[in-house]
Amino acid sequence: MGNCAIVGINWGDEGKGRIVDLLSKRYDYVVRYQGGGNAGHTVINEYGKFALHLIPSGIFRKGVINVLGNGVALDPESLWEEIENLRSRGVEVNESNLKISDRASLLFPWHKILDTLEEERLKDKKYGSTKQGIAPFYSDKYQKKTVLIGELLYSKHFYEHIKDILEWKDLTLTGVYHAKPIEYEELVKWCETYINKLRPFICDTGKLLKKAEKEGKNILFEAQLGSLRDLDYGIYPYTTSSNTLASFIPLGSGLASVNVETIIEEPDLKEWTAMVERIKASR
Repeated sequence: MGNCAIVGINWGDEGKGRIVDLLSKRYDYVVRYQGGGNAGHTVINEYGKFALHLIPSGIFRKGVINVLGNGVALDPESLWEEIENLRSRGVEVNESNLKISDRASLLFPWHKILDTLEEERLKDKKYGSTKQGIAPFYSDKYQKKTVLIGELLYSKHFYEHIKDILEWKDLTLTGVYHAKPIEYEELVKWCETYINKLRPFICDTGKLLKKAEKEGKNILFEAQLGSLRDLDYGIYPYTTSSNTLASFIPLGSGLASVNVETIIEEPDLKEWTAMVERIKASR
């Protein structure tokens, strides 16, 4: 079967979630390689109706390992709330079927605050942000001003690092936007409430996927949003802030040697319908 990528060809509302959910029973791993919680993949199954924002849509399939790669904008608060919602509705989510790359950068409260403040400043010239902090997050990442979740495994260093970055962010909040600063104690409490709970899910996902590749496992890569939202090749500047195209998979997943044999990106209804019928017939 090999490896496959699901990428929306337009803006990101093509029904990727249901296709990943449908195809994932044939795959061993489902991997998110970019984007954050600013879009939702709607899945309807025996558990009910879900709008997944960060967790890959393969989470409903027993035996499937779901991976959040290093290219993801990892919002701990949204992710933990998503985990709790799934668990409360009978979906199994644990360190065996959900893996987070130790090199994934964390999206902090200041990213959402700055996103909102900038949209308000732009007024009628705003980009139409979902205000989930995605643009400020990726901006910080390219400035080397983010914190990797793997740093959490070194607690003293982790808290020293976020304190240093908070000092810089508070200068921006108060000096540029004349907004209220974020207090360090407030941030520590937020980290303890959300980030610390994700510790069991952290691992070297690049190593994990490399091992899976050697063992001949089948990997499904799930894009967030669509091709026309790609930062480099989309409708710039009205794009997202990451690369949505399948060509980013080797970087965003951490599996540089990956060979993606199949890329599904055509939203034609007849083609989708025919594919669904073929899958149903093979069950």
